[in-house]
Formats: sequence, C-alpha cells, structure tokens
Amino acid sequence: MASAFAHAVAALTIGKTYPSKYTSAKFWLLGALCTILPDADVVMFKFGVPYEHLFGHRGFSHSLVFAVILGVIVTAVFYRSIKLISIQGIVFTLFFTICTASHTLLDALTNGGLGVAIFAPFDNTRYFLPWRPIQVSPIGVGNFFSEWGWRVIKSELLWVGFPSVVYIACVVLIKSVSKKS
Repeated sequence: MASAFAHAVAALTIGKTYPSKYTSAKFWLLGALCTILPDADVVMFKFGVPYEHLFGHRGFSHSLVFAVILGVIVTAVFYRSIKLISIQGIVFTLFFTICTASHTLLDALTNGGLGVAIFAPFDNTRYFLPWRPIQVSPIGVGNFFSEWGWRVIKSELLWVGFPSVVYIACVVLIKSVSKKS
C-alpha cells in the first residue's frame, strides 16, 4: 500500500480542481478520509481473515464499487441539505468517489502485496498496474519509522508529491488565467 500521506495528497490534488464554492474544511477532511479509509481493512487480519479473501487487505474496500458506495454515503451523511440527485450532490459524490478510487490506483502502483481487487465483489482477482514505481509501505505505524519507511517517503515524494505539485500549479495557473478573461 502507499502510505496515508500519499493518499491524503491525492485528495488535495483532486480537490484543487474543484471551484472554491465547493471546498471547505469539511470537504478537505472528508476527501482525505476517503483516500485513507480503504486501508481500514487491515483490521481484518485481527479476525483471522486472510489477505486474499474478498474482505481481506486490498479486497472489497479497494474496489470501484466500494468507492462509489462510500462517495454516496459521505455525501448523504455530511451534506444532508443537498439532494444526491442534484448538481451539487453529484459534484460532491464524484469528488468523494474519486478520492476513494485514487487509493486503489496508488496501491496498484506499488511494488508489493498481492494487488488490488478493483472489480470486487464481482471479481476478487487482485491486479497491479504494469508499472509499479511506488515503494510499498509497511503495515503498522511503528514499522513506518524505519529504513523501509524512509524509502517509502522518498518514493512517494518522487511519484506522488512531485506530480501533485505540478498538477496543482497547472490548475492554479489555469484558474488564474480564466479569471482574468
């Protein structure tokens, strides 16, 4: 898995595309939560659920179906005054869905684990992308503060942080130019 830091950066990067009328502290916090939440499946190890099980690590919670379900739930619960089937409802649902799905993309770019069940519950096959430049993060906070954790940070700065900064700079530039016209 990519680290929680890389996943949260994805929410920031995705959210910068949105007009400021949609963004708020709640928007940013929930977006970051959606990018990190799929890894809550590691608790299943405590219940004896094997990694490769549908509900094991990188299973259903890493699927596109889960991303859509979470996007709808987060919008419905935290934006109750907005109808789900409205422009605003769709905009928020799409944001939270994309944030959640970004987790799957980043994990599929890592060099470890068994892959991600992108199409669960319909297909529990675990997939990676053909190019896997991101160093897989250790499971557990204590394990992160090690030489392995340092390799993860360096890898994520290069493959997540730098592209995110470039993307955000481009979005800010485009928004600034479009405001002037």
